Amino acid sequence: MHRFLLSRQWVIITLVALILVPTMIWLGTWQMDRYGERSARNQLVADALAADPVPVERLAAPGDAVTRAERYRTVTAEGRFDTDDEVVVRRRTNADDKVGFHVLTPFVLDDGRVLLVNRGWIPADGPSQTAFPEVPAPPRGEITIKGRLMPDETTEASGIKNLEGLPERQIMLINSEREAQRLGARVLGGYVAQTAPEPRGGTPERLGDPGKENAALNYAYAVQWWLFAAAVPVGWVVLVRREARERARAAAGETDAGESEPEAVRNPSAAPDRAHAP
Repeated sequence: MHRFLLSRQWVIITLVALILVPTMIWLGTWQMDRYGERSARNQLVADALAADPVPVERLAAPGDAVTRAERYRTVTAEGRFDTDDEVVVRRRTNADDKVGFHVLTPFVLDDGRVLLVNRGWIPADGPSQTAFPEVPAPPRGEITIKGRLMPDETTEASGIKNLEGLPERQIMLINSEREAQRLGARVLGGYVAQTAPEPRGGTPERLGDPGKENAALNYAYAVQWWLFAAAVPVGWVVLVRREARERARAAAGETDAGESEPEAVRNPSAAPDRAHAP
């Protein structure tokens, strides 16, 4: 009854099913791992944003990298802005996906060390892409600022290429080591995305809060792949049973057709020999 499973067609169908099941199980496991990673990352962000502000000197130092646990921590700093060495970061977007610049201003601490401060976004509405844009001035004199601590930007993490030959005072990536060389100063590792005080006139636009990654979507994908994996053998069994029923029905039809034929047709030897009749 099931000898058809040895046919070329059914051997291929069975092999495909045997490949699909472990592949789908692996994809579901991978999505579940992604769910765990994103959930852990979201928790780190939530914990960092909820933590009490601390002086930036406790978490950052020249030459030190900002760790994963320190990222997004709210820090404070006391000092003054140095607009003479201010630069802009090219090809950055705001909340409305408009392309412009981020304003990166050195902030000189009381001990002479420098903290890089991303003051926010401005539009690229200058006369040309090579001209330095008009940047709103920060508060003058000694002030206290607050912001989120961020690690140095890299091409690997951001996907942004660090182009050479850029116009004067324009950069592609925020990197404390390069800025330390340019400024000839002791620059704290990473940078701060400023959140306070609010800029006069609302510009530069402050950077938005870090969004949560959609971990629930990965969980749903994992369940979906595992359901697909369970459905493959079920579907294979259904196809086999249907094929067996169709073959049995066809065999029964041939048998019935054979029984309905006259005896002389089914067994010619049983017919009378008319040629020798008296």
